[in-house]
Amino acid sequence: MRTLSFLLFSGLLLGLLTSQSSYAQSVHQDKPFLQDYSVKYYIDKPNSKLSEVYCDRNGSIKIFSPEGVLQPYGGQFLYPGTLRPDGTYRTLKNKKIAAIGMYDQQHVLLDNKAVLSNAWAGKLYSEHTLPNARLLAGGRNFTFLISDGRALHLLKDSKSLWNGSLPNDEVIGLRFQEGANQFWVLGRQSLATFSPATNKLTSVYTGKDFTAFDLSSGGKKVIIGTRDGYIELDANTKKPIGEIRRKLPATDITAVADINGRLWFGTSQGAFAQRPDGKYDYYYGERWLPGNQVTHIAKGKNNAVLVLTNAGLGEICFREMTLHDKAMFYDEQVRSRHIRNGFNASISGMEKGNVASGYMDDSDNDGLWTSMYLAGEIFRYAVTKDEEALKNCRESLDAMERLYTINPIPGFPSRSFERRGFISQLADPDRWQHAPHPEWDWKATTSSDEVIGHIFAFGAMAELIPDKDLKTRSISLIDTLMGHIIKNDWYLIDYNGKPTQWGKWNPKYVNGFDPSVGDRKLNSSNIIGMLQTAYHFTKKDIYRKKAFELMQQHGYLENLMRPMSQIGEAPTSADAHAKNLSESWNHSDDEMYFVGYWGLYRYAFNDTLKAKYKKAILDHWEAERPEKEGAWNIFTALTGVKDFDLNEAIWYLQEHPLDLIDWSIANSHRKDIETIAPNFRRQTTREVLPPDERPIQRHNANMFNLDRKGGNGVSEHSAGDIWLLPYWMGRYLGVISPPVAGAPISRK
Repeated sequence: MRTLSFLLFSGLLLGLLTSQSSYAQSVHQDKPFLQDYSVKYYIDKPNSKLSEVYCDRNGSIKIFSPEGVLQPYGGQFLYPGTLRPDGTYRTLKNKKIAAIGMYDQQHVLLDNKAVLSNAWAGKLYSEHTLPNARLLAGGRNFTFLISDGRALHLLKDSKSLWNGSLPNDEVIGLRFQEGANQFWVLGRQSLATFSPATNKLTSVYTGKDFTAFDLSSGGKKVIIGTRDGYIELDANTKKPIGEIRRKLPATDITAVADINGRLWFGTSQGAFAQRPDGKYDYYYGERWLPGNQVTHIAKGKNNAVLVLTNAGLGEICFREMTLHDKAMFYDEQVRSRHIRNGFNASISGMEKGNVASGYMDDSDNDGLWTSMYLAGEIFRYAVTKDEEALKNCRESLDAMERLYTINPIPGFPSRSFERRGFISQLADPDRWQHAPHPEWDWKATTSSDEVIGHIFAFGAMAELIPDKDLKTRSISLIDTLMGHIIKNDWYLIDYNGKPTQWGKWNPKYVNGFDPSVGDRKLNSSNIIGMLQTAYHFTKKDIYRKKAFELMQQHGYLENLMRPMSQIGEAPTSADAHAKNLSESWNHSDDEMYFVGYWGLYRYAFNDTLKAKYKKAILDHWEAERPEKEGAWNIFTALTGVKDFDLNEAIWYLQEHPLDLIDWSIANSHRKDIETIAPNFRRQTTREVLPPDERPIQRHNANMFNLDRKGGNGVSEHSAGDIWLLPYWMGRYLGVISPPVAGAPISRK
């Protein structure tokens, strides 16, 4: 095991500090991947009957509705556009357009008299005798099969080559298979083929509740959507391939499309796309779509996918990005609208996702969220020496430092501060106090969550930022805070002279819990890490002395080493407080543990303790592995262990949506996820969902939360703590490489 001094020496040689055994650890090569995001276009009339959307070779998008042809207007990521009447060809206004289709990457229109187009110099005008025709598909040499739902007509150059119908069925879909020179005809309960060479219509499969279909695998398969799943047919044998697929995000299929070799499905509950591993990417809610009732799916420009809904159009875009590109995108998100008085803040009070309509909100944990963002920027500067990162560090430290000076209590950190006169509008107005300065108020009742976050960030800054001013101030803040805690018998003492509800590390309090109660292990782990950090940077012997006193005389080492498997509900004999704390696993505790592991492991007093701490960290990590939590996996890499689920950490970083807005989310209805019995850790499914399919959450939340109801689009999270911390920590520890120039695209 390498010592810290060796690390520092190696860091000077390499120009970059790395983890204790980074040479033995895997390193993710930061190659470009495809990042999906959505551009939305809303229609003024809710529940409009938008039925078809197509994009031609020029990138022009046309949408059919009973009110006429529409086109998208405006629209970019996070700034939705609208759907407006298409008036580009004035001469089409008097046409009774009934459908839109595609032929050779050009728009084709169907009205009550003809199949026509503005492409090919407008020469296509093939008259027909089906005044109510509403379906069309183009074959070879400008031959078209059309239908009004009953009759089928084959046209070419205004000549009817064949007429027919599906026996006792309604036609709902038409497709042409180029390789076989045949049309496929879908009815409500049957599937048929039609050969234009022989003018023969042949029934090939029957069923019920058919809704939509498409050809896939280069025409080798037929995919039929139903009201209860989808069916795969072999296009040659016309026989089903396996059973009907019902293990899906939603089974009420309304649209099917093969786009660039990938199957897409529209449903009454959003859209989903099949992945190479046979599972599905689910696009639900206004993170992705204007509405969840999907009516049609088609290929868009630059590999985008157009998902038409009853409320408008969702354009699912795919952009090549490296993780570093994503970090720069998120950096702009944070700096442009999430810095409040130097704090890393969320936006609240938004109007349906409009990021310009909200306000930066105060939080109980302003100090914690800012500590996590600050630590990320510290790691960023340590890796890149970017002056902007250093400026960000200085601004955040200014806010953190003022938490200690804005109140009159020596060494006590406020939760937050804000200008006076707005207490009634702030969160928890009863917790706010007037500051000595007449312009400001500060928030009391500070928790251990904030304290451990402060020590983490101050320690990282003291170690990794060479600026003497920032280093000195950070060490002073560590000393100030820990001095307050020791002076007050291991309590955080508030304005009223009493301990705050959670700022308690006193042995009588900590050991008053049964060993099964998590707070006994957590508080022991945190306070030892904090004391080690204080000793490491101040060299004041009192911090070392007190740490060993807690470990040797009060059992704190035993407490923090207790396996996670022994943490659970309090015994029936426990008091109400202990029972309340242990009803189920508190995921905020995970955040406090892992943030505290930085000081616990990195600044360990000796190698013997370091080995013990590593064992405790890995034990905790094993319990957390099902969550695939990017930050916890990266924190675990701190120990130098070879296996720390790097692939899952990268999955977390890549799968996070660019849109961090709190949209309504629903997954409980899904049939493609396996739920498990209620349990202490509140894990709901066998496998955690990707971050872009579940509610946006900080690290202190349960990653197995399936739904988010209410308040649709009213707030936006900052990427500062959620994403930038694990990414830049991974870069600093050397387990994520800088962007790899010229590398091929990797798949998420």
